[in-house]
Amino acid sequence: MAAETPVSAPTPAKRSSKLLLIILLVAVLILILTVIGVGALLMMKKGAGGNAAASHEAPAVSPPSAAPAPTFTSAVDLSKPPIFVQLDPFTVNLRARENEDNHYLQTDISLRVSDQKTAEALKGWMPEIRNRINLILTSKTLQDVQDDMSHETVQNEILRGLNTMFGVPHPPPGTPETQAPLGPVQGVLFISFIVQ
Repeated sequence: MAAETPVSAPTPAKRSSKLLLIILLVAVLILILTVIGVGALLMMKKGAGGNAAASHEAPAVSPPSAAPAPTFTSAVDLSKPPIFVQLDPFTVNLRARENEDNHYLQTDISLRVSDQKTAEALKGWMPEIRNRINLILTSKTLQDVQDDMSHETVQNEILRGLNTMFGVPHPPPGTPETQAPLGPVQGVLFISFIVQ
C-alpha cells in the first residue's frame, strides 16, 4: 500500500505567476478594446464629416446589394509588425520602509519602438537605459509594486524617463501619469514581474 503524499499549498512564485498571467491578459484585453474604440471613433468621424455635407442634399438611395462592406480602420498599422528591444533581466532591491523586511523585484522588460533603425540605435544607449530603469525600479517600495495599477504606473514612469532622456520635453504640470510623451520608445512591456 503506497503512502499518500500531502498536497502542499501553492508557492508564492506560482501565485505570482498566476497573478502576472491575469494582469497580462487584462492588459492585452484593454489594448484590444482601445484599438477597437479608436477605430470606431475614426469611422464615426469619417462618417460624420461626409454626413454634414450630404444632409443638405436629397438622400441617395442605393439597392442593398450595392452597399459597400464596412471597413475597419485601425490606429495601428497592422501591415508592419511591431519592433521590440528585449532588455537583459533586472533584479533590484526594493526600498524598504522602517521595520520592513527587504524585498527584491525581478523583471524582464521589452521596449516597443517605431522601427528597426531605432532598435539598432538603442543598443548604443543600453548602459544609460539600464541605469535609468534601475534608478526608477530601486526607488519603489513593496507597496509601490503590489497593487494591480502599480505595474502600469511603473511602466509609464519608465516610458517618460526614457523618452525625456532622448530629448522629449517633460510633459506640462498636471498631465496625467498615464499620458506619456511620444518619443523613440513607444511602450514598456513587463514580460515577467516577480516580487519576493
